[in-house]
Amino acid sequence: MAYSLANNSPKHSSDKTASLPVHEELIAQLRETDAVIPPAPEGLPRGNMSNREAVIPPQCYTRHDQTYNACYVCHQAAIPGRENVMNDDDLQADYSFSDVGLANHWKNLFEDRSSRVEKITDEEITNYVNEDNYSELAGRLKEAEFKGWIPELANLQLGAEAFDEQGFAKDGSQWVAFQYKPFPSTFWPTNGATDDVMIRLAEPFRSNQEGSPCTDTYRANLAIVEANLKGLSEITCLPVDEKAVGEDLNGDGKLTTIHKVTRINQYVGSASKDRIETHLYPAGTEFLHTVRYLGIDDKGQIQPSTRMKEVRYMKKWRAYSKPVYGRQYELEGFEKEAGNLPAYMNLREHGLDNGNGWSISGFIESYNGRLRALTHEENFSCMGCHNSIGSTIDKTFSFPRKVDGAAGWGYLDLKGMPDVPTQGEQKGEIATYLERVGGGSEFRHNPEMLERWFKPDGSVDHEKIAQAKDVYELITPSRERALMLNKAYKCIVEDQDYIYGKDATVVPPKNVFQQVDNETTESLPADKQYRWNILLDWNRPPSLSQK
Repeated sequence: MAYSLANNSPKHSSDKTASLPVHEELIAQLRETDAVIPPAPEGLPRGNMSNREAVIPPQCYTRHDQTYNACYVCHQAAIPGRENVMNDDDLQADYSFSDVGLANHWKNLFEDRSSRVEKITDEEITNYVNEDNYSELAGRLKEAEFKGWIPELANLQLGAEAFDEQGFAKDGSQWVAFQYKPFPSTFWPTNGATDDVMIRLAEPFRSNQEGSPCTDTYRANLAIVEANLKGLSEITCLPVDEKAVGEDLNGDGKLTTIHKVTRINQYVGSASKDRIETHLYPAGTEFLHTVRYLGIDDKGQIQPSTRMKEVRYMKKWRAYSKPVYGRQYELEGFEKEAGNLPAYMNLREHGLDNGNGWSISGFIESYNGRLRALTHEENFSCMGCHNSIGSTIDKTFSFPRKVDGAAGWGYLDLKGMPDVPTQGEQKGEIATYLERVGGGSEFRHNPEMLERWFKPDGSVDHEKIAQAKDVYELITPSRERALMLNKAYKCIVEDQDYIYGKDATVVPPKNVFQQVDNETTESLPADKQYRWNILLDWNRPPSLSQK
């Protein structure tokens, strides 16, 4: 038997599970324990995985029917000046999978949960998503002598209430929440989840030249990091007292309280000697990301739930130069051409090393809703987005999509947020996505979005979209759909088979391959392939006309 469970859980599997494959035996164990540290098979973790190509997400198996392109927001040609030179835009055209990847391992997509969903009452699921499963997590991890990162941001389960108006955590932990436009369309609430993201820079970026904590220094460095990541020459900022920082950051020759930073080529405070490279974060940058159910308030409005589906964490331990990143992408290309399957250094309770300076780890619901650390294979799938696609900036999504400058600091609120275009385009990003994908999700299986924003002939109703108040109206579901999606995900939680997919589907999507043949599956025509920039043009109002 290959398991040892934390917290005095059984060390040997039952006869019923002993003959199962290791990954199935692990699932069986997870259905019986709510230990905060999950079982760990003996031997090399990747040798016990059910899907060695878990970096290929379920969306990559969507049928394009030589017309619909949901791939363009992930797979892109390199943009000059950025570290991401993966140049994987060819994957918009062809399904270029390894032999292992030809089979769609995300079998949860093909499960019909209709009867199970019907048995869950609205009251039951509402009570469930309103429960707090976060507050106890840090204490349980410490009791279990967990060696990895421990989430201790106070009252995070309360969402916006845990932060002040400028986004700073009220507990003094220096996490800062920011406003960003959800990435199409996995993180659109209409497809099953709400979320929030916080950033924290390393201590030197939060300290003055003498090494003492300094809010003005931190605000200035946050602005400088954002400007450089986005390639901006100047940026608005939260109020910064230049006297406290000791630097003239707006170039007016005076030391005053400023609201714009124009000197973005050098950090300030104790980090003043750290090297700056555009489109890269400094070493020590952390991200905290919570994924939640679709909460519903008394007025039927969608909001982040108290209960968390996942708590995700990334930390940039080491900053590489762009030539080093370029070589890393080149070596990865060689590995793929040689037919080698992806592999990442296992940092045990610290998660996985993506090979590009970042560690990635997290926590997910156990069968009874309590949070536990991810298993190796559950964590492995995160690499598909945070290491293996060409559209990200320094492996991240949300911060590049932050509302520019001072207006973008604060807890996420989609109400009032305009559907601005991505850089280089004219139409609103959401309107453009719906048009190119032909539906309200990557799988084109969201009937509510079709009813709301498409005409009977299947074309996008741009006039109706233009009348929408904001992003909230465009991508949040009705109360009925929210309840249904919450119930569908609850079924996956009970099954603990996240390694087969976490998409909150009730009935199997029709537009998904169970098997792909690289040689015979048709390519997407060139006129349906697109250039796209993850950065948004927050200064340009959306237009109905496409130039």
